Amino acid sequence: MKEDHMFAVMKTGGKQYKVQAGDVLRVEKLAADAGEKVQFNEILMVGGTVGTPTVDGAGVQAEVIDQIKGEKVIHFVKRRRKHSSKRTKGHRQQLTLLRVTDILEKGADKSGVKAAIGAGSVSGAAVGAAKPAKKAPAKKAAPAKAAPKKAAKAEAPAGADDLKQLSGVGPALEKKLLEAGVTTFAQIAAWGADDIAKFDEALSFKGRIEREGWVEQAKELAKG
Repeated sequence: MKEDHMFAVMKTGGKQYKVQAGDVLRVEKLAADAGEKVQFNEILMVGGTVGTPTVDGAGVQAEVIDQIKGEKVIHFVKRRRKHSSKRTKGHRQQLTLLRVTDILEKGADKSGVKAAIGAGSVSGAAVGAAKPAKKAPAKKAAPAKAAPKKAAKAEAPAGADDLKQLSGVGPALEKKLLEAGVTTFAQIAAWGADDIAKFDEALSFKGRIEREGWVEQAKELAKG
């Protein structure tokens, strides 16, 4: 089932994106060539339907425009010596530029369109194999200890909603939610009693989630 103005919240490369047909976006590199059509099947929300955690049979189809590289990120490396010095290391993330063509509320599992798979997952044969591969480099390099400090200052990821629209949520509470991996209204709208209790305790909200009615607010906000 397709609708021209329907929107969906999809997940790829560990990030969430709110999209609709015609949108052009950059995602973590996919194993696909320019002109090829791919389908994203990890859909957290489509139209007014919220997934638990994903929506069965839903999908987002897109056409690959090109394989590109992101802006160069500079890392400063300090050496602890009597005569200290600094040097820089540059890195450009490999990305895939694509255009969303269709939002499918149902029937995506029978569409026959190739599933969108990250380039790093191809050799592992399964999408889940890519996750352990990302953890391994963090154990090797000593500079990785500085990464959490930079992450704490980072802005909300691409596709994230403005969680400060929820009652009682300011910059401090929004930061706690982002650090806990909560970036969209769709996620909060899907919370059950167990989820509410878990986040209430983990983030020391002291009953604020139910008291302020975040779940109901998130359902309305997620509809756009």
